[in-house]
Amino acid sequence: MKYFFSSESVTEGHPDKVCDQISDAILDAALKDDPESRVAVETLTKTGFVVVAGELTTRTYIDIQSVVRAQIKEIGYDDPKWGFDCDGCGVLAAISEQSPDISQGVTEGSGEFKEQGAGDQGMMFGYATNETPEYMPLPIVLAHRLTEKLAEVRKKGILDYLGPDGKSQVTIEYEDGKPLRCDAIVVASQHLDTVKMDKLRKDIKEQVIVPVCKDWTDENTKYFINSTGKFVLGGPVADAGVTGRKIIVDTYGGHGSHGGGAFSGKDPSKVDRSGAYAGRYIAKNIVAAGLADKCEVQLAYAIGVAEPVSILVNTFNTNKIPNEKIEDLVRKVFPLKPAEIISHFQLKRPIYVKTAAYGHFGRDGFPWEETDKVEELKELAGSTCPPDKPGSEVPLDSE
Repeated sequence: MKYFFSSESVTEGHPDKVCDQISDAILDAALKDDPESRVAVETLTKTGFVVVAGELTTRTYIDIQSVVRAQIKEIGYDDPKWGFDCDGCGVLAAISEQSPDISQGVTEGSGEFKEQGAGDQGMMFGYATNETPEYMPLPIVLAHRLTEKLAEVRKKGILDYLGPDGKSQVTIEYEDGKPLRCDAIVVASQHLDTVKMDKLRKDIKEQVIVPVCKDWTDENTKYFINSTGKFVLGGPVADAGVTGRKIIVDTYGGHGSHGGGAFSGKDPSKVDRSGAYAGRYIAKNIVAAGLADKCEVQLAYAIGVAEPVSILVNTFNTNKIPNEKIEDLVRKVFPLKPAEIISHFQLKRPIYVKTAAYGHFGRDGFPWEETDKVEELKELAGSTCPPDKPGSEVPLDSE
């Protein structure tokens, strides 16, 4: 059976991603000097201003103004020509301490239970597939690589007329669950009014799309580059940004399920974040161990309670051993309580701002991306056959 699946990504200068990065920059600033900080910070931006609001309990001092402006500058809004810049925008803050009612549920030795419990109720999903070396769906991998490439050619001055705001979308044709080719590629980038559209489209195709997607395109691939014809007004001038509005971009591009909780601005006691990281870790190791070709893991929690209230493993009928046995292995092998997850991944570190653009999954350097449970899973499952090399069905460009 053939079908088409599309996923999108946005650059770090997209208004929603600006907000995600600001929220995580504040989280990192708190954890840098006080690993026990409790943070739940949301950001809103529009023309000329940034609003930071939420809860923050910490023993350190955070200069909110400096953190916000430094992050905006790092993104690339450092010149008034883009209509929004780090020095000229206003920064407003409305922050209070974490509610003591919530705190007692996530503080060891407090509340109804003595173990550290979950920071909220909710369900989180992790997903993995062996269709790419990253154990991620191909559409979101290529979409992220396109937006990363847009940022790279902008920052290096290769296409110095590009602005920080941009988007991509990739449609992959599948057959029997295997990716075949790129059917459509969509790229839109903010730009200076001085550049001709023919030049911009030619440059983006040559400098951005071809290096990323050349092994997946053919003579029938359709290209849509700045298809409105003009994208001069971008960033917070053109569109308001809010933390947590790109949850599908942050995860698997629409493959698998999503519990609904955003990540950025939340410390790891919030299982919206740490539980989703654990779910990805579990699913990736299951697929990497060859126990299934695809795997989705759901973890559900009750506020103040350490143990998950439910665990579900869905392998989409690609499992090599019974699903019940895989679920038993999950309970035996992986950290599932909030305190265990935090300790295993060492999540009380300032590592979060780099997660806030180009996806939380499928990238090197994050502890939840490790496949260090593969051998243990294979041994306990009684499997001696090595899994197929991920992404071996069709070539994946290494750039």
